[in-house]
Parts: sequence; structure tokens; C-alpha cells
Amino acid sequence: MKEYNITVVATNNPKILKFEANHFLVKGQYEYKNIDEAKDSPLAQQLFYLPFVKTVYIASNFVGLERFDIVEWDDVKNEVAQQLVEYLNAGEPIVIEEGSDKKQPITVYAEVTPNPAVMKFVCNKRIVPATFEFKNIDEAKNSPLASALFHFPFVKEVFMDENYVSVTKYEVADWEEVNMQLREFIRDFFSEGKEAVAAEAIQKSNATKQQQQTETNYDDTSQQIIDILEEYVKPAVASDGGNIQFQSYEAESGTVSVILQGACSGCPSSTFTLKNGIETMLKNMMGDKIREVVALNG
Repeated sequence: MKEYNITVVATNNPKILKFEANHFLVKGQYEYKNIDEAKDSPLAQQLFYLPFVKTVYIASNFVGLERFDIVEWDDVKNEVAQQLVEYLNAGEPIVIEEGSDKKQPITVYAEVTPNPAVMKFVCNKRIVPATFEFKNIDEAKNSPLASALFHFPFVKEVFMDENYVSVTKYEVADWEEVNMQLREFIRDFFSEGKEAVAAEAIQKSNATKQQQQTETNYDDTSQQIIDILEEYVKPAVASDGGNIQFQSYEAESGTVSVILQGACSGCPSSTFTLKNGIETMLKNMMGDKIREVVALNG
């Protein structure tokens, strides 16, 4: 039986908190404004007995709660997290989903990326709640999927995000020769109900992210850069099978450092293209505060 743990994650809206679980909860996405709307969710119904709960969101591996102004989250979040842990570990139903007893057919298709060494394999389901990057089989010990992929001698690196896996190959193999093999392997892996990343690794990732949010006090300029990257750059990068992370901002030199992951890492063209694209965008949006963007491979 799965053992659930909950990590409390802040959102951009101070009235909404995410309670992230270390296992997936539901296949779909659900929003309930009141207890009548929550007829198909025993969990949401129970949460509405808390007088401060205004809206309940349930999706993937988290429960999101919007509060009324009668309380502050700091006063009640720990009690809510504990209640969720007890409910989930009791094996109580979360959402009664239509067709939940039927096995979900898994489809996987391959997409080329700007990096000729990287192929993106996209699934019709969410496979991880956050980004995970594995440079070798030792780093992949908590990822059953990455560990299995590294047994292919031509697999160099593995990157996962949301609903896709980006695989970096060695030059010894051509994609025409191994593309179908990898696609079918990934499809069969998920068809058997296996998890891409172990629950413990997801929980550790959530805890690390929360700790970083607590410990890191970005200055206003750094936070503005992060917001721009999140809104304008990351979606485009993700569509190419990669990711970009803010590393630092040096006010004196006006230098922004970012880390490229997945298909973007080591790509012959993306470092130049992204560096100049991001540099132009940040200069246009933030003026003289930005003089240079340095792109580093993850």
C-alpha cells in the first residue's frame, strides 16, 4: 500500500496553497466551488467542512485550496496537511472518475528537437510533476524509467518534464535506427503502470523546492527576471524538449546567468540562439539593468 506524504507549496496567489503529494492522485483536473459541486469527490466534500475553504482544486499529484479571509494560511496549513495525509493513507477515495477502472491506453510519439543529438518522446499522460535530469545511470537510481533507458548503450542523458522524456544519444547511433525502439519501450513501460520517478524522489524534489523558496531571498530585479523567464521563455523551451533555469544576476555588471537543460544543453545552436533571444527580450523589458546573458549547459 502506498504511503502518502504532503508538501505545502506556496503559489503566486496568497489565498491559494498547493498541497503536493508524493504519489499521483487523479488522472483529470477538478475544481469545486462548494460541497454540492463536489458530489463526485469524497475528499473535496470533507475539505469543505473546514469553514475557511472557498475552492478545492484536485489535479495530478496535488490538492489546491483557496481560503476565505477569516484565517491566514500560516495558522492552519499544517493541520490541513496532516488531515490530507491521514485521509490518503486511510485509502479513502479522492475523486470517483468515470472509467477509472479501465486501463488507460498509452500513446507515445517522437518529436525532433533543435538539438540533433536529442529526441523528445511525448506521452498522452502526465509522467512527472517537475523537471528531472539524469546525466548517467548513477544519478538515475531513483528513476525506474531513466535507469532502464541507460541500459541502452547509445543513451547518454535523460531529461523529463510534465508529459515527455528527452533522450540524448551518443553519436554511435542514428535516430532512424533507434527511434522506434525507444518509443515502443517507453510506451510499454507506462502501459505496465510503472512510475517514471520514485515517490521518494518526487517528495525530495518538492521539499528541496520549498526549502529554496524559503531560504532564497531574490532582489526585485532577480525576481523580475525569473518571472519573465517563467512566462515567456520556459514554454517555448519546453516545446523543444528542454528547460531553462535562472542561476544568478550580477547588478554591477548587468550579467544574467541561466542554465540550459534537456535538449537545450549542448545544442550546437540553442546556446547562441537562446542567449541572444533572452538577452534581447530582457534588455527590451528591463532596459539598462541587463547587459549580458550567459547560458551554461546543465
